[in-house]
Amino acid sequence: MYKVTVIGLGAMGAAIAAVLVEQNYEVTVWNRTPARADSLIRKGAVLASSVASAIAASPITIVCVADYQVSTSLLDQEPVKSALAGRVLIQLSTGSPQQARDLEAWAVGLGATYLDGAIVASPSQMGSVGATVFASGSMNAWGKSESLLQKLAGNVSYHGEQVSAAASVDLAFLAYLFASYLGFFHAARILESDDLSVEDFGTMIAQVSPVIGEVMKYQGAVIQNNSYSQPLSSLQMSMTSIELLTLQARESGINNEFPRFAENLFQRALNAGYGGEEVAALVKVLR
Repeated sequence: MYKVTVIGLGAMGAAIAAVLVEQNYEVTVWNRTPARADSLIRKGAVLASSVASAIAASPITIVCVADYQVSTSLLDQEPVKSALAGRVLIQLSTGSPQQARDLEAWAVGLGATYLDGAIVASPSQMGSVGATVFASGSMNAWGKSESLLQKLAGNVSYHGEQVSAAASVDLAFLAYLFASYLGFFHAARILESDDLSVEDFGTMIAQVSPVIGEVMKYQGAVIQNNSYSQPLSSLQMSMTSIELLTLQARESGINNEFPRFAENLFQRALNAGYGGEEVAALVKVLR
């Protein structure tokens, strides 16, 4: 039976531990509030009395706590540091690329191998095909952990030994997600201003999402290859749509912060002379 330790039993950490128990791993857990381990213990997990003893129980330790600050407070103790030598440390707490670099350097200095990861899923999705895990860091750690991580998510992608990669890809995804939220919520106000169904619009977005994905795939290639000169959708054409959003907000009296923000960026791109280029040339303004 394979052994693994899970540090942190919040909603996500508990879900990770539960999946691994169900997959017949010998799971040792630790949490600051031991009572949170009760249901896992009934399923077969073992509760460690300390972080150090939890790490010592398994060749691989997964840390999933609120953030890197909490993680560091748990790991940066003398008994724990001694226990990490020769073991694999997988960080699945939310953090920045620089925090991943710093923690890797710290772990390697203690003789551990380190893998940084990011989860794109809710706790209830863990163990399903709908869950995604990004990973980066030590190739050795990846080799020892790949099959374990594949138990947690249907889509597990390793982004190489550049340890910051997983966090950067995760933040890039979040940037896209939250910008989409802003656009959708402004769309809701447009629809409400004309007594139309926001729920029906949400259904429509779900239906056309594959098409939107293809558009983003194309724009990504344009940016990567610096090929803006033969636009399918120029910045100037796109600015016409942005201006309509601003006009509609003014006419209907709804909040105009989103279209004004977009209009400012697009106008800067036009002022820089990018109007005849692909809309992805807006990235030049952001640079």
